[in-house]
Amino acid sequence: MARSRSDSPWTWRWRRNPLRRTSDVVEAWIVLVTWLLAVVGSVLTGLATADAVARGLDRQWTERRPVEAVLVGRVPSVTSARGDDGRVWAGVRWTTPDGAVHTGRTKVRPGMASGTRVTVWTDRQGKVTAKPLSPGEAGFRSAWTGTLVATGTAAAVFGGAQLARAGLERRRLRQWDEEWARVDTRRGGLTG
Repeated sequence: MARSRSDSPWTWRWRRNPLRRTSDVVEAWIVLVTWLLAVVGSVLTGLATADAVARGLDRQWTERRPVEAVLVGRVPSVTSARGDDGRVWAGVRWTTPDGAVHTGRTKVRPGMASGTRVTVWTDRQGKVTAKPLSPGEAGFRSAWTGTLVATGTAAAVFGGAQLARAGLERRRLRQWDEEWARVDTRRGGLTG
């Protein structure tokens, strides 16, 4: 005998039957809403986050600019930390187009001579900052951040649903215990 589509184990909570409880229907709705929120919510939050990160990284190219600076002071000849990128911190000085002289620190190759010209990136206030990410790096970072946020959103939705379902399960077990206690006392005592 072939099974009909209505006999699916996924739909038993939706079918009318004498064993179905209110908590079964509530759990069915929780599962349905969870999947909808997890899929739609995670996609929307992931896309919104990726877009926000991409716009922020694109804005760096308008807010930062390269400036020619001169190394001042002594530049260390070796790096001091293991796992470093091979560069060392050194003092630099530069003049902005309005004639103001600024100083700061940037990373350079070890052993460079004082007075050597280097390029530093500055923000709108004239402070040394990091070079903006390339379009490829920015695209990767925004996509990766969007993926992490989407995954986190889905995990939070599923976690909340599991907590709600665990509460329903505790309630069902408590109801079963009460019903068994009533059945046992009707027969004259507890079994076992």
